[in-house]
Amino acid sequence: MDSTTQGQQAPLRCLVTGASGYIGGRLVPELLKAGHRVRCLARSPERLRDHPWAGRVETVRGDVTDAAGTTAALRDIDVAYYLVHSLNTGPRFEERDREAARTFTEAARAAGVRRIVYLGGLVPADAPADTLSPHLRSRAEVGQIFLDGPVPATVLRAAVVIGSGSASFEMLRYLTERLPAMVTPSWVGTRVQPIAVRDVLRYLVGSAHMPPEVNRTFDIGGPDIMTYEQMMRRYAEVAKLRPRLILRVPMLTPRLSSLWIGLVTPVPRALARPLAESLRHEVVCHDRDITTYVPDVPGHPIGFDRSLELALQRVREANVTTRWSNASLPGAPSDPLPTDPDWAGGSLYTDHRSRESSAGPRELWHIIEGIGGENGWYSAPLAWAVRGWLDRLVGGAGIRRGRRDATRLRVGDSLDFWRVEEIEPGRLLRLRAEMRLPGLAWLEMYVDPHGSGSRYRQRALFHPRGLLGHLYWWSVSPFHAVVFGGMARNITRAAEHLTDGAPPPPEPARGHGPKATTHGR
Repeated sequence: MDSTTQGQQAPLRCLVTGASGYIGGRLVPELLKAGHRVRCLARSPERLRDHPWAGRVETVRGDVTDAAGTTAALRDIDVAYYLVHSLNTGPRFEERDREAARTFTEAARAAGVRRIVYLGGLVPADAPADTLSPHLRSRAEVGQIFLDGPVPATVLRAAVVIGSGSASFEMLRYLTERLPAMVTPSWVGTRVQPIAVRDVLRYLVGSAHMPPEVNRTFDIGGPDIMTYEQMMRRYAEVAKLRPRLILRVPMLTPRLSSLWIGLVTPVPRALARPLAESLRHEVVCHDRDITTYVPDVPGHPIGFDRSLELALQRVREANVTTRWSNASLPGAPSDPLPTDPDWAGGSLYTDHRSRESSAGPRELWHIIEGIGGENGWYSAPLAWAVRGWLDRLVGGAGIRRGRRDATRLRVGDSLDFWRVEEIEPGRLLRLRAEMRLPGLAWLEMYVDPHGSGSRYRQRALFHPRGLLGHLYWWSVSPFHAVVFGGMARNITRAAEHLTDGAPPPPEPARGHGPKATTHGR
């Protein structure tokens, strides 16, 4: 990254909100590289602890909607980065975003912050607010709240961000790779100005040193302006795929488009809809004034083809540092945990499995940490695939989110339709379900030394909500012997193959296409 080439400037004290998200998780190490001191505000600080930079930052627990906690987090801070957005589509999401921004700007004033830096969405020139999609409108409103506030603000506006693991990149990638011929909505003919994530980070870091009198928006984009159809065709060429046949159908509404995107790509419908809605508008930079304060350096801004090459290289090398799914929350902060004494949440159904193995603890842990994604779930692959498809049909994440990394996990990682809630290397992996369920569900996998080998322990837990939750558990419990029993048996068997020096037995076909979950690596 090139943030260090912008000159030797005095280090600043920076607060990053949204550090567990896609952009925030990449911005933190760039700020550190530039010599700044970094504090992260997070609702769940434990989700940051496994990042390579975790030991070099201060992390505080808090929420941008809490005025007192936010003011305390902003104390002694020079520059505050606001990188949180609501991805909900409920009727009050705009109100929540509005109130959070107002709370943050007042807290920044009270704490003596010198500048707020906000990353929003690029909006069409002179477009009336009522013609914008709800999410674009909310992004624009949040930016204006910061500009009208008492603290000088830099509001960066970007369109499609291209980088390994970004929602825009994965949507583009999967639409193009999976559909050699496709019927598309009319918005594929809309002009957009994509930008490489490396340039987004460069502008964010550089914005920290803007003069005090600067209080304005800046459009940021790459050097190429193209339609989404051209982007798909360019992707096919860069990825060395056959040319794609693309037919436009005007009657495909954003809602129908989001269903179509959710069916073909790993991006869930809840996120696909705002992405599709934003692409109805021409989003092209109106100015390049950002270069006055953050000058371009050799090789930047990065062109579209090169940004695709860099993203694909990261995917091939299993070096995706953050993903769009990082921003999903594993549950409300008030949700109980399966470790709560006397089970604070009420009823709790459990399924226990235990199996001794001749494999050593190290080999057994290797299999456990590599579960999911291309490696599958070591039992009933058709059942897992069907459950994933059912989840997609009701608007859930489905099983195709895969893994960020093929072999390593960290707290906060998405893992198919699970989220890593706790990991104790060599001993425990706890996953919280993010599928649509009438309750809360976890899956725990333990490794215990046992004689010359090990013991594998597995526990599935379900906290039902209402009568429907109880009915759900009893309706699926007859299949647990096959699904969970098979997992215990096949995981220990795979570990024993490793102990014997042989590769683990391959997982049977998962039933939803080749390499359907490699995107997260």
